[in-house]
Amino acid sequence: MRYRDALNMFALLRGFSPANRYGLVIALIAITYVVTAAMHGSSAQSVVVLVQLLTVWLVFTVSESPVARRIAGIAVVIGALLTVLAWIAGSISGDKNVTRVLFVISALLYLVAPVIVVRHIFRRSVVDGQTVLAAIAAYLLIGMMFTFAFLATSAIQVTPPFFGAQGPGSASQDLFFSFVTLTTTGYGNLVPEANPGQSFAVLEAIVGQLFLVTAVAKVVTAWRRPSGLDNKSGSEHGG
Repeated sequence: MRYRDALNMFALLRGFSPANRYGLVIALIAITYVVTAAMHGSSAQSVVVLVQLLTVWLVFTVSESPVARRIAGIAVVIGALLTVLAWIAGSISGDKNVTRVLFVISALLYLVAPVIVVRHIFRRSVVDGQTVLAAIAAYLLIGMMFTFAFLATSAIQVTPPFFGAQGPGSASQDLFFSFVTLTTTGYGNLVPEANPGQSFAVLEAIVGQLFLVTAVAKVVTAWRRPSGLDNKSGSEHGG
């Protein structure tokens, strides 16, 4: 019965329009942000990975071929099963090592998703609401990807602490630092103590700026209303 319910849910999600699916991707990113900021241990991180798997699958359903969608669907199911097994293993044998692995998986999942979205943006000949939502989703995915890269680095490289005198940093601090770096705001209250954290921070700042001058610039310069609205507006002025 649960299997049938899951199939019905996936069928419902596939029935969404591409623009609505990108809107749902943004909503799932927001859920991931909230859960990550409040999480403790492998159990919460397992929930985050499951949400990420659904996010990646939705991205594939919007922009990729039927074969790629089918492969992505199989990979998501396998990934979900492995995540549940990791959750159980963390509960039985202690969750530090499991949490490290889940942080790395989260970073990789959110590395794949924005690449697919950005490729979809540049392949589209028309810039519309779907493209705008895709650009927003990709930008948020990049920030989340670096967050999990920072979390993984902090969990694996214990000495020195990721933020030096400020300590290893909590999930909420890593989220804050990631998006401040992505937007090049740079408050300076949190600074990585050593590599690879410092290199990740520099890379994120560069990627954030390149995204704004490429993908967002394409959206802004090529924006136009659907032809149906243009025709309607023209007929109203003509009348």
